Amino acid sequence: MHRSDIRRSRLSSDSCSSSRGSCLAPGTHLPCQALPCASPRGTTPTSRGASRSWGIRGAQVQVTEGQSKALEQDSKKASAGMIFGGAGTHSQLWWSTGPVQSWWTRRQRSGSVKMQVQRQHPQGHSHRRPGRMAWRSLVLLPFLLATVSGNTVPFINTTIVHVPEDLQLGQFAFQLVAYDIDKDPLTYQIGGTDALYFSVNSSSGEVTLKNSLDREVQARLTITAIVSDGVNDPVSRKITVIVDDRNDNAPIFQNLPYVANVSENTSPHTIVYAVYAIDIDTGNASRVSYSIEEVIPDNTTNFQLFYILPNGSVVLSGSLDYAKNTFYQIKILAKDGGGLLNDVWVVQNSSTYLSVIVTDVPNLDPRFLNEPYSGSVPENCDLGTSVLTVQAIDQDTGVNDKIIYIITNASVPFVINDTTGIITVSEPLDREQLPSEQVLLQVTAREEHDDIYGNVAQTSTMVTITVTDVNDNKPQFYNCSVSSCNFSASPQNNFTGSIIEHSSTRLPVSNLNIAAHDPDKGINGTFELSLQGPNANAFSVFPTEIVGTGEVQILVQNSSLVDYEISHVMMVQIIANDTGNPTDCCSTATVTINLIDSNDHIPEFPQSTYNLSVMENSPSGTVISPNITAYDPDSGVLGQITYQLLPETILTTFMVNATTGALLVYNGSLLDRETRSIYYANLQAKDGGNQVGTTVLEITVLDANDNAPIIIGSYFISVDEGQNVSTQIQAIDNDESGSPNSKLGFRILQGPYSNNFTINADTGEMHSIEPLDCEALEDESAQMVVTVMVYDHGEPPLNNTVNVTITVGDLNDNIPVFLNQSYEFSVFESSPGSFVGEVNATDADRTEINSRISFQFERGSGSSNFLIRSSRLGPGNYSGQLSVDPDVYLDYDTLQPKFFTLTVLAENTAADNPGDKANVSVIVHILDVNDEPPTILPDSLQDVSVAENGTQQGLIHTLNGFDPDTNHSLVFEELAVACFKGDSSAGDVCWDWFVLTPNGSVLVNSSDIDYEVCDSVLLTLRVEDLFTEMGSRYSQNETLRIIIIDVNDNVPVFEAISETFVIVPEVTLVDVQVATVKATDADSGLGGTITFSIVRVVLVEDSGASQPFENLFRVSTTLDNGTYIGSIRVASNLDESLKGQYQLTVEAKDGEEPVHRAQTVLTIFTVDQSYRIRLQFVSTVEELQKNSEIIRLTLASVTKTAVHMVGIGRVEDTRDTRANAKSVMDAYFVYSNGTALDASELNAAILSDPVGLAELVNLGLFVIGPGEVIQPTKETELIGIIAGLAAFLLLFILIMTLVLVLTTRSYKRKLNAMKALKVATTFNPATAQQGAGIPGTNQYNAEGANPMLNQPLDPSHDLGFHEDSISVTSMNSLDENTVNAPADDKFEVEQVKMKPTDPTDKEALVAALDLKEPTKTAYLNTTFTTTDL
Repeated sequence: MHRSDIRRSRLSSDSCSSSRGSCLAPGTHLPCQALPCASPRGTTPTSRGASRSWGIRGAQVQVTEGQSKALEQDSKKASAGMIFGGAGTHSQLWWSTGPVQSWWTRRQRSGSVKMQVQRQHPQGHSHRRPGRMAWRSLVLLPFLLATVSGNTVPFINTTIVHVPEDLQLGQFAFQLVAYDIDKDPLTYQIGGTDALYFSVNSSSGEVTLKNSLDREVQARLTITAIVSDGVNDPVSRKITVIVDDRNDNAPIFQNLPYVANVSENTSPHTIVYAVYAIDIDTGNASRVSYSIEEVIPDNTTNFQLFYILPNGSVVLSGSLDYAKNTFYQIKILAKDGGGLLNDVWVVQNSSTYLSVIVTDVPNLDPRFLNEPYSGSVPENCDLGTSVLTVQAIDQDTGVNDKIIYIITNASVPFVINDTTGIITVSEPLDREQLPSEQVLLQVTAREEHDDIYGNVAQTSTMVTITVTDVNDNKPQFYNCSVSSCNFSASPQNNFTGSIIEHSSTRLPVSNLNIAAHDPDKGINGTFELSLQGPNANAFSVFPTEIVGTGEVQILVQNSSLVDYEISHVMMVQIIANDTGNPTDCCSTATVTINLIDSNDHIPEFPQSTYNLSVMENSPSGTVISPNITAYDPDSGVLGQITYQLLPETILTTFMVNATTGALLVYNGSLLDRETRSIYYANLQAKDGGNQVGTTVLEITVLDANDNAPIIIGSYFISVDEGQNVSTQIQAIDNDESGSPNSKLGFRILQGPYSNNFTINADTGEMHSIEPLDCEALEDESAQMVVTVMVYDHGEPPLNNTVNVTITVGDLNDNIPVFLNQSYEFSVFESSPGSFVGEVNATDADRTEINSRISFQFERGSGSSNFLIRSSRLGPGNYSGQLSVDPDVYLDYDTLQPKFFTLTVLAENTAADNPGDKANVSVIVHILDVNDEPPTILPDSLQDVSVAENGTQQGLIHTLNGFDPDTNHSLVFEELAVACFKGDSSAGDVCWDWFVLTPNGSVLVNSSDIDYEVCDSVLLTLRVEDLFTEMGSRYSQNETLRIIIIDVNDNVPVFEAISETFVIVPEVTLVDVQVATVKATDADSGLGGTITFSIVRVVLVEDSGASQPFENLFRVSTTLDNGTYIGSIRVASNLDESLKGQYQLTVEAKDGEEPVHRAQTVLTIFTVDQSYRIRLQFVSTVEELQKNSEIIRLTLASVTKTAVHMVGIGRVEDTRDTRANAKSVMDAYFVYSNGTALDASELNAAILSDPVGLAELVNLGLFVIGPGEVIQPTKETELIGIIAGLAAFLLLFILIMTLVLVLTTRSYKRKLNAMKALKVATTFNPATAQQGAGIPGTNQYNAEGANPMLNQPLDPSHDLGFHEDSISVTSMNSLDENTVNAPADDKFEVEQVKMKPTDPTDKEALVAALDLKEPTKTAYLNTTFTTTDL
C-alpha cells in the first residue's frame, strides 16, 4: 500500500475511543467516523435491536438489522462485498459481512465487521486481495498506536460552493460546514489569495461577501477554510468557489465605428454592412440578437428602409436616393437572451450607430430651377431683345454634368442660348398677328453625358412669354355680330337699318349689325363713339365707349322727329375715336335708317254733321249729296278709306257709295213726309288699319204741314243701352194742311239730358245724338226725362209740352278685362292648399249682375291641380285667388316640366245674356323643396383594399351620394370605426388609420397600418344634406369595409430556448429527435409560413477548436396552434469519441417575397465515451435485465441525472476476474445542463443517499467503476509488496516514537483523574453541579480536570490505574457515547438503553455508570461505544 494512501485519523471521544484498534480510510482524508470500527465488548453487529453502519468517503450510513441481514444474504456467495476506493475515475467499493481475514480485528468475543479498501491505480492495476496478501495485516499496528490521542480534530465537510456573481456586499455567500465529534466550540477562518472577496463569521461559519464578484474576470476562486477547536491544531481545507454567471453584462459591439459607403443604385435586399457584438455572459444571456431602433433622418419614413438579420447583417430593404438623403444613421440595438440579475429576469442591451453614406450615380434627369418660367416683351421690339433666362441643374449633385438648352417646339419667334439659357427675340413681333399673346416655349435641358442606363438625361419645362400690346391700331367697323365676327376681314363703312316711326325712346334701330373692334389690348383698345349727320338729334349711339370689341346700337332719342310723314329716310354717321392714338385716331361709318309707316291717323270728316234734305217720294238713286269724303294722311293701305252708312235700318231708305261717299236714295217709296219727315244717319269712314271716323247726316223730307200741334199720347221709352233713341212726338194740327198754322214746330226744352237728344222742329222726331250708355247715367234708376215742346207757326204760336221718359236698360255689353296681359307665379312643392297668386279683372257694366265676374280654369294640362276663388273687391272689380288643391301634393322631382301653363277665364255667368269671356295666361312655377333624404350610391360602398405599412397614401376611395332635390349640399360624416382581426375585435388600434372627408374622399391617414393587428376596418357613415327643409336630412347609416392586405413585412421570430439539449452519441440513433426550435411569423398566408433549415453545424471542442460538419442533423417543420416547430433529428451516425458541443445555426424563412430570414444558434452538448461507467452486479444477466428499469429509476433518483443505458453483459465477457460479479451494466449519467458524471462523482452521489445505496445493494450492485477491472500481474504484486514493507518500516519508527510520548501524557491524565475522583466524593452533588457545563460531559470538577460524572464512588475500589497498562480503561471518558446528529443528518434517532455485556468485565468508570444507569436519546454507533484507549 502506498504511503500516501495511509493517513492517521484521530478518533472522537464519542465514536471510536472504546476500540482497541483504529479506523483508517486508505487513499482519503476522511475522519474516523467515515469508516466502520469494531464493536464494543459484548456487542456484535448482528445483535437484535442493534444497527450496523459504515462510512464511505466522508458520509455516515446507518443500516438497520433487517437491512443488514438482507445485505448479508445477497453477499453470502462473495468473499468480499463493497469495496470503495478512488484514484481519478477508477474507484471501486466492496462490502463484506463475513468473518474473513481482515486488516484489523476486535477482540474475539465481539462480533467483527471487516472493512477492506483497495485502491486501483489509473493504469488499471490493483493490489492483491487480502487473502493473497496476508502481510498487509501488519498495517494494523500503526492504527492501533494512533488511538492514544484523546481528542479528535474537526472535520470540514465543504469542498465546493456556488456563489452568484450578483451577490451584494454583506450578503450571505455560503456556510462553512465542519464537525467536531468532541463538540468543542469551533472557530472559522479563511485564507488564500482569493479570500479577500469574503469574510467569515468566526463563530457560525457564515461567509458573507466582502468584495464584489465578477465571473467574467474570475470564474473560479479558491480559498482555504481553517477550523480550529481550540484543542488541536487548526484544520484547513481548500474550497473551490464557483462564481455562477448572472446577466450583468450587455452586448459589446466590436470594431467600432461602423461606416458603410453604399451606392444609391444598390439593389434591395443587399447586405450593406455587418455588425458584431459579443456578450461575455454565458448561456441564454450570451445569445445576442439585433434590431434597428431608429433611422436618422425622418425615422417615420426611413425606418423600413433597412432591416437587420440575426447574424448582424444590415440589409437594404428599399431603394436609396442620393437626391433625398446622402447620409443615414442607423441606431442598432443588440440585446441578449435575458437572464437573472438580482433575482429579476433582465434583458441587457446596448446600442450603436451605423453611418451609411450614399454615393451618387448619374441616374437622375436634370431639374429646372425657379419653375414656372414666364416673361414679357413688347411687340415691335428689336430683334435680339433678351426676354428671360432659364436655369437647370444636374440632380446628381455628386456628378454635376454640363447642361445644354434647346427649344423643342418649332415656328416660334424666339431662340435660346444652349449654354446660358438666355431666351431672345428672333423674329419681328406683332401681337395682333400672333395666335395668342402668350407664346409657349418647350425648353429642354439635356445633360452632356448619358445616365447609367445609357439613356439621355433630360427634362423639359414650359416657358410662357407674353407679347405686350402697343397702341398701333385704330378702331374699325364690321357688319356682323360680335360672337361671330371675323375681324381679319375688311371693315365696312356703310350700314342700313329700319325702325317704325314714332318708336319709343331708346328703342334700337333694327336690322342693324354693327361691331366695332380695336385689336389693341386694354387701354390701347379703348375708343369713344359719337354721332354726326343731319338726323343726329333724333338718335343716339350706344355704348359711347368700347374696350377692344363691342356691339354698336343706334337708339331713338327723340321719337317725335322720327315721322314717316315728314321723311321716309334718315341718316347718321358713327364716329369711333381712339383718343390714345392721335396720329390715326378715327373711323367713320354711315348708317341709313329707313322709317316704317304706322297707322297713326284716323279718317276725319270736314264736318261733324251734314244736314241734307230730300223731297218726299224721290226716286231710288236720287243723289242726296254727291260727295261727302273724309281725309287720312297715312300711306298705302292704311290711307285707303271705305264708307258705310249706319245704322243698318236706314239702309232700307238710303245708301252710300263705299268709295266716293255719295249719299243716294235707296228706296224712294219710303220717303213719306207724313210718315217720317226727317232721317238721321251716321256716315262711317274706315281706313286700312280699321281706324274709324264718323259724321252725322240729317236728312229732311220736305213737305208742308198745316195742322196745329196736338200731342197725342204719352212718351215712356225703354231702350237697351248701346242703341240710339228715336221717337216722334205725335201731334196734330187742325190747321189747314200746308199752312203755316198747321205747320208744327218741335223743340226740346232745356234740361239735364236735352243735349243728348235732337228733335226735328218740323216733324217732331226726336233722336238721341249717340247710342245710349247705361253706365254713363248718374241716375240709379237709369231714366232720362226730356221735355219736348210742340208749336205751330201761327201767330201767336201755340205750343204744348210733353215729357219723354227714356229708361235705358243695362246690357251685358262689357266683357271682363284683366288688369295684366299675363301672370306668373311660383309655389313650393308638397304644399297642398298653399296660396299661389291673384289675378284681377274688371267689368264696366252698371248693374251688379252684369258686372259680376266669375273665374275658372280652361281645361288643360295641370288645371286640375289648382283651385281659383273669385272675390269681389268693388263694383265691377273682382280678384281670382289661385291656390293648390288641398288634395294634391305636387312633387318637383317627378314633375316634367317644372311649371304649369294655365288659362284663366273671366266671364259674367249670372246675366241672362253672358258676354264674351276674357282669358289670361298664368304660368305657375313649381319650386323645389328639399324634402328628399340623401342616399349613398351602393356602387361606392364596395369593399376597398389597402396594403399595410402605409404603402398606399392619399385618396383610396370616393363615396358618391345622391339627392333628387335641386338645391342640396351633401356632406359625408363618419359615425364609428370598428377594428377586426379575423372575427374578433381588435380594439381601437385602427381608429386613426383612415379619414373620411366631407366630400366623400376616404384618405389614408397613417403609415402604421398593420395587418398583423387588424385585417379589416368597418367605417359606419352617412351623408347629410345641409339644405334639407323637410323630412330627414340624413341618409341611412351605411358601412364601408376596408380590407387590409397583408404585406410580408415581419421577420420570423424564434422563441427563447429555455432548455438545454444533450445527446449521448453512443445511444442516439438516426432519426431520433434531439432538440427543437420554435418560431412564429406575424404575417399571413405564404408570408407567415415558416420553413426551417440547418445552415451550419460546428462542433466546438473542449479545447476551443471548432470543426464543421455537414448532413449530421436534419430539421423537419410542423405547425402547432400558430407556432412552427422545428424538430432537430439525427441524420447520420454520430462519432462517439468526439468531445465538445454541437452548435447548430438554424434558419427560419417565410415563403413570400421579399423573403425574410432569421437565424438562431442551438447548442447541443455531447457526452463522449470517457463518461461511460460500468456497474457490476452479483445478480445474473437475466435478473439484471428484469430489474434494469428499477435500477435505472433508482440511479436517476439518486443522481438526479438522466441515465442512458448502453448495454448489459456477463462478467466473463470482460476482463474482470472477481468471482462474485456475474453481470455488468454500462451507462451514462447526464445532467440536464449537458454535464455528465464520472465514476468518482457517481460514487459520491450514491454514497450521499444511503437509502438509495441500500436499494441498489439489494438489487445486486457490486462494483462501480469506469469499466473492466484488470487482473494485476505478478510483477506488479512484487513491486507492491516491496513498497509496502518500506513504508511500514518508516511508519513503525515514527509511531513508536509517538507512543512513548503519548504514554507519558496518558499516565499523567490518569493521575489527575484519580485526584478528581477523590475530590468529587467530598462535594455535595448539588454544589458540584453549579459549575460551568462542558459540552460532551456532565460538569467540570472543582480542580478543572478532565470531565467526569459527579457520582459518589468507593475510593477503595480498585479502578485499575496501572502506569504500565495501556490496555485498561481510564477515567478520562464516559462509558456511554452520545453524539448529537448533525443538522443535515436525516437518519432516524433511536432510544437505546446501554448496558455492559459482561458484568465481570467492568472498568472503573463503567462501574460508576452502573450505579446511575442513564437512559439517553442518542444517535448510536454500535461499533464505537467508548473512547477509552
